[in-house]
Amino acid sequence: MAFIDCASWKPQNQNGEFVFAYRYPETNLSTFTQLIVAESQEAFLFSKGQMMDKFGPGKHTLNSENIPLLRRLYGLPFGGNNPFTAEVWIVNKLYPANLSWNVNSMAVHDADYNTLLPLKAEGQYGLFVSDAAKFLIKMVGTKEVFTESDMLSQAYGEFASKSKSAIIQFMNNQRVGFKSISAYLSNLSDYIKQFLLPFWEEYGLSLTKFYVNDISIDTSTPEGKKIADAIASQASMSITGHSWQQEQMFDMANNAVNQMGNLSGGNGLIAGIMAMNMMGNGGMGGGIGAGMMQTHNNQPTFSGNQGGMGGMQGGMGGMQPNAQQGGGVKEIYCANCSKKHLTTERFCPHCGSEYNPCPKCGADNPKNARRCVSCGTPLQQATMGGATCNSCGAQLTPGAAFCPHCGAPQTVRPSGNLCPRCGADIPPTSRFCPKCGQKI
Repeated sequence: MAFIDCASWKPQNQNGEFVFAYRYPETNLSTFTQLIVAESQEAFLFSKGQMMDKFGPGKHTLNSENIPLLRRLYGLPFGGNNPFTAEVWIVNKLYPANLSWNVNSMAVHDADYNTLLPLKAEGQYGLFVSDAAKFLIKMVGTKEVFTESDMLSQAYGEFASKSKSAIIQFMNNQRVGFKSISAYLSNLSDYIKQFLLPFWEEYGLSLTKFYVNDISIDTSTPEGKKIADAIASQASMSITGHSWQQEQMFDMANNAVNQMGNLSGGNGLIAGIMAMNMMGNGGMGGGIGAGMMQTHNNQPTFSGNQGGMGGMQGGMGGMQPNAQQGGGVKEIYCANCSKKHLTTERFCPHCGSEYNPCPKCGADNPKNARRCVSCGTPLQQATMGGATCNSCGAQLTPGAAFCPHCGAPQTVRPSGNLCPRCGADIPPTSRFCPKCGQKI
């Protein structure tokens, strides 16, 4: 049987993982076996389950003079060449600082969304063996090679529990929500490190560094994926300026338009009408759709009566009160300087431009505008003269009994002479009756 004369270890990563401890494979040693320990290592000699001695960096001879416990255990004579059975453990005491960690399935009551969010966290940390004897006894055990994954698998349960508790406590105590947690990653890292120090020291390890690199929604479950999609949708709507109701209306309208190509006869016609109504074209549905599609900056805005029926103004676009019917004091944007002022002010207090209101919605318009810049109501009466509609304010042709814009009946007032034959109103510049042709 061969006796080992020299025992040493040159640490190398195993499958890309850091190796913390290594057991020399041979156990048949002689009393003159040489043990070589590198600067970043510490070696231990075990025999029959009992620690015989530990060795620092340098070259050591394993004999009874150097290790008195061997003489009591085996009865080896001085200077003998007697063999004995023992295990040599060598611990790597380098400072690995890029060990990865991650935890998931953290249910946190978020301060921003005021609901439970499933979160996950990941980062890196650094450890080194501060008490090699405690480390070998409490964590390594009987393994031949102890790697990074061995340590994580053995300590993950308690490590994950303590990490989750620290993260949730920090977010709750500091009232930090998911939207702003990225700004607190440095503070959170320090908080978790102090939380975990006693845990690692129990195993003879010291936590040198600890970093939280990212906290995000845990999408490993259907609920988490749904929440992540909802947050992404909310961010998209906030950037583009549309609301959830508007997005639903667009989806419904697109579905209805798609159905038009697949349906025929009455069903296709109904689908087409629904699509037009949803997009704000005509009828009661058009009014509702048009109101829901209005932008948040639509003018004028009302300073009074924000609740109740006033809240229906945006959703019931076709049912807005006429600006001349006492709908309350309004804020409008000046057509000249685009700054707000009240409808009760005849001149803009910012630039002095005269207020030229739309007869329907009250929006301010340039003096030469032919239609309202907000609602499109004709404003031709300012330049063309003549009668205007009693309901919508549109320009009327002389003698018109109904408004060509909204269809409201009109009270016809004579604008010139009356025809002696039919009694029709004759403009002053006409030489013949426009109704019966009678010469005037």
